[in-house]
Formats: sequence, C-alpha cells, structure tokens
Amino acid sequence: MALRVGNASGFYGDRFDAVREMLTGAGPGGGPDSGPDGPIDVLTGDYLAELTMLILGRDQLKDPSSGYAKTFLRQMEEGLGLAHERGIRIVTNAGGLNPAGLADALRALAAKLGLPTRIAYVEGDRLPATGGALTANAYLGGAGIAACLSAGADVVVTGRVTDAALVTGPAQWHFGWGPEEYDRLAGAVVAGHVLECGTQATGGNYAFFREHDPELFRRPGFPVAELHEDGSAVITKHSGTGGLVDVGTVTAQLLYETAGARYAGPDVTARLDTVRLDPEGPDRVRISGVRGEAPPPTLKVGLSRLGGYRNEVVFVLTGLDIEEKADLLRAQVTDALEKSPPAEVRWELVRTDRPDAATEETASALLRLVVRDPAPEAVGRSLTGAAIELALASYPGFHVTAPPGKGAPYGVFESVYVPAADVPHTAVLPDGTRVPVPVPAHTRALEAVPGPDLPEPLPPGPTRRAALGRIAGARSGDKGGDANIGVWVRTEEEWRWLVHTLTVDRLRALLPETAGLTVTRHVLPHLRALNFTVAGILGEGVASQARFDPQAKALGEWLRSRHLDIPEALL
Repeated sequence: MALRVGNASGFYGDRFDAVREMLTGAGPGGGPDSGPDGPIDVLTGDYLAELTMLILGRDQLKDPSSGYAKTFLRQMEEGLGLAHERGIRIVTNAGGLNPAGLADALRALAAKLGLPTRIAYVEGDRLPATGGALTANAYLGGAGIAACLSAGADVVVTGRVTDAALVTGPAQWHFGWGPEEYDRLAGAVVAGHVLECGTQATGGNYAFFREHDPELFRRPGFPVAELHEDGSAVITKHSGTGGLVDVGTVTAQLLYETAGARYAGPDVTARLDTVRLDPEGPDRVRISGVRGEAPPPTLKVGLSRLGGYRNEVVFVLTGLDIEEKADLLRAQVTDALEKSPPAEVRWELVRTDRPDAATEETASALLRLVVRDPAPEAVGRSLTGAAIELALASYPGFHVTAPPGKGAPYGVFESVYVPAADVPHTAVLPDGTRVPVPVPAHTRALEAVPGPDLPEPLPPGPTRRAALGRIAGARSGDKGGDANIGVWVRTEEEWRWLVHTLTVDRLRALLPETAGLTVTRHVLPHLRALNFTVAGILGEGVASQARFDPQAKALGEWLRSRHLDIPEALL
C-alpha cells in the first residue's frame, strides 16, 4: 500500500495556511478535496536553511529557551487537532537548534487543547561550536525519525537533518526497509528532494510558466509524494489546488541545489544519473529506476559564524552623464573614507535608466555601495557621514533610495565533514526513552562518476541568434559559497544540441561573473539535463550577502536570457 507524504513548508516563512490546506486537502475555495487517492498519511515541513541556522543561533543568544521555528508552533494550534482527527503523522525539522524545547512546547499545547498527541524528537545533530562558530550542526538521516514513528509518535520534531530525511524516515518506518536496501532508500531520497521546497515542485519559480494558463500559478498547491514499497514514487498534489505537476516542474526541482551524479546523504548515496521521470496522467509524474549505494563514512556539518559587519547605500543617478556622475561620486566617497577605509568596498552601477524617459524613475540608474569590515565602526558612522555630507556637494540630482543605517552584522556559512560515529544521533521516544541510532555498517567513499556516452550532435543547419531560454529551462541555488545551475530541455533533438553546445567554456562566456572560478559540468542524460557547479561565486555564503543575488536564485534565469546561435529547427 502506498504511503502518501505531503509537504507544507519549504522554508521558515513559507505560506502559513499551507499546513491547514494539506491536512484538510482544501483548495483556496475552502472545500475539502483530498483528491482521487485519499488523504495524506504524513505531513512534512522543512523550516531550515543555511541562513535560518544563523538566525536561530542569534535568537538563542538572546533567549536560551528559543532556537526553534515559532511559526510551526502557531500552525499547530489548529494543525494538531486536524491531524488527530484524520490520523495524519507530522514530521518536521522545525526544532532547529532546540528540538527538545519545541517538543515541550507542543506537549503543553496538546494538553491545553485536550489532545492525546504523542510527541517525539530527534537530537544529536548539534555539535560543540568551536573556532568562533555560532552554530555547528550535522546533517542526520531518517533512521531516528523512523524509530520515533515506530514507537507510536504522532509528531516527530528534529533539528538539522537532511531535507530528504523528512521523507526517508517515514518510508523506512512504513515499509520496514533495512538500512542497506539502498535502491529503495535512494528512491525515497529523490522523492524527498522533490518535495522539500514545497511549491517549487508544483509550478513555483518555473521557467516555462508562460506556456500555461497564468491562473495556475497564482497560488500553487503544495506537493504530495505517493511512495511505493519498491522505492518508486509518484509526485502529485491535492486536486482542486493551483499549480502544475509535470515532468518539467519535477526536473527543475530535482536539479535544484544538487551537483553530480552521486547525491550523498547519511542514509544512502542516490544516483541521480539513474532517475527516470514519466508522466502518469494530469498532475502526476512517476519517479522510477533510482539506484542507490552505501552512504559515505562522514556526515556534513554546517558551521555558521558572525563574519563581521556590513552597510549599504544606493545612490540614484538621473538623466544625462550617468557614468560621469558615478565616477565623481566614487572619487568623493573614496576620499571621505581615506582615513579609515573598510576592509572591503564594492561598487555596482546598475543601468536601469532609459534615454528620453517618460518618468523620472525610468530615467534613473542605481549606484550601489556595499562595505564590509570586522569592526562595526568602520561601516557605521564613517560611511553614513561620507554619504550624507555629500548631499549638497556632489553630482546634480543627488539623492539615495534610503538613509544609510548604522550597519549590521553578517554571517558566514561553511561545511566540514566528521566521522558519522562521532555524532550522537538519538531518537527520544514519546515516553522519554532515548534510543541511540547506529551508524551504517557499510559505507562507500564518495567519488566522481565517469562521464556518460554522449548522443550524436545535430547535423549542421541554419541557426538564429536567440536566448537560450527559448528552448531550455534552468533552476539555480546555493550551497554555502558555491552555486549550482541546472539546465534541461524537453526533446531528444534539443538534448543533442544542448549537451554538445553548453560546455564549461561556453558557460563562462555567457556568464562572465564565473571567470576565474572553478566550474564543473555534470551530465544527466535520463533527465536531458546538465548541472553546473560554480565554486566560490557566493563568497562566504548567503548570510554574508557578498553578491547582488546572494542565494544564486536568478543565476539560471540570467543564463536563459543570454543569446547564442540556436538551430532554427529547434526554434
């Protein structure tokens, strides 16, 4: 019998009403509609990202009893009762840095509501933070979640687990899979990765949204995975909800924040080069053929620390002589900061202006100044004074989008790896019993997969200069200081062209910001996809805000907008 797992959150701050919608199967019209295959069995919620751990760490410095996603607790004021009425289990990583604290708060809430809800939690991911780190958390697998569910838990709260563990844990519990049933576990990992970002699997942030009725995308429903005992799955959503599930939306999410053919995790290493996606009716895509291997002997640990202080001013340059105005301002600010220059000063002129513009705003360009330094005073009063004192002594039309502030701290994220045996993965059952989760008996060191055979290139023919996005979709994201760009096409002819055209050198030419950085190309023929990793483009990670697009969310869309010679037959 299939296990139906739904998702109601892709990040801390996602749609608040999604929990109710997924528990009731209700669309925006409010009527219950669980779809043709019945209600869900498990509801998951992903609240943690690299930036979130830093935010929770700073919260806990002020209040040691905090450190978890308070939004989830508010959602459970209604959600606990709805889940109890329907027999739906809830699994979430909303525990953040304090899963025990959130479990206690949930028990108090259940008692207040008069519900016999059994609460369990998973801990052990939080490691001693040394070397200036604010938080240090290992990415755990799903075995602890499975142990809690097997002990009768209705709600399982975790700290830092892999996003896919929210699905692999329930699957291990439901089907009784052993720790070395790698193909089955790998199938659940792939399904979990598709679910983890919520509506990104159901049409959110989708490259080809223009090809469909725009009403579909106004309020996408959240995804559901129907998991089967053999490890295959079907991705779908509640009928009557918005959005779209097709091979394209699932491919896009599958490529998000992944890299090579081997997708390593604490439960299993999934082979993304074996994944097959097939349509199975409206809003239904089957995932099959996934192969798995033993997990690596180490666990990833995310470290976050305060990296220093930053400040930003955006100057508005209007009308004529934009470049000359920018040059004057840069020289003036440089002179003003000469006595105590910040460690890092970055200027970016954004030419949003148009000639002979009909409005002042469209006649204006933006000159962005970002400064960073280990000391707060270097980015505070000195920058504020340098910017404001020029108000009557600089370029004509001087003004800024907002008064400069005092500066703010920024964070740094990095990854290290520790032996799995050094992490005390523990399931704390509803009765308080503590169950150690054993480390895998067999592991396999991670290594690159040899490149696959490539199809024959398209025969020569007439071409036309056009945007890559005319035929290719893309999705991009961040992993620490690195970014990935997944690019896919939908026909074999397009694939034969793309795989021979979009090389690392071509990508560098299309995206000059990647110059001097290590770019690696991974080929995934079954998905008709290429996945590029760009090392170091995000500096010290999203929390450091070192780049205009600090999470690389739009890097793929920039690539799609770039022009190259495309065969006319494909256009």
